Amino acid sequence: MEEYVREPCPWRIVDDCGGAFTMGIIGGGVFQSIKGFRNAPVGMKHRLRGSVNAVKIRAPQIGGSFAVWGGLFSTIDCGLVRLRGKEDPWNSITSGALTGAVLASRSGPLAMVGSALMGGILLALIEGVGILLTRYTAQQFQNPNPFGEEPSGVPH
Repeated sequence: MEEYVREPCPWRIVDDCGGAFTMGIIGGGVFQSIKGFRNAPVGMKHRLRGSVNAVKIRAPQIGGSFAVWGGLFSTIDCGLVRLRGKEDPWNSITSGALTGAVLASRSGPLAMVGSALMGGILLALIEGVGILLTRYTAQQFQNPNPFGEEPSGVPH
């Protein structure tokens, strides 16, 4: 499964890090605005101010956390591509597991194993869905007649 839309490996790290940061900022901004609105005192003025303050304080932190995850994932993925010499779903699955383990390393070996399992399973699910979607969309463009004949009965 060739990924032709991605940047080459050294630049992929920067690209994925920036994309993850953007995703974290946007998602964190939406989540924190709702949370800040709900936790603020009664009154629309207080609620809007609480929403804006929560976004200003927490959204950059969430974006930074996402950026660290994306950068580490891409770094490990590029290392595996270089080490194995090919780019396939196993690199992403292994990268997810190793990223989870590295990010949980401060919490001890048990947390590392749990995070590695969750990262590997999550990336395996994502890669599996991607493969299924690719196969499904490829079947739409295949010839419906298995013998390769035209409807008139004359082979082409």
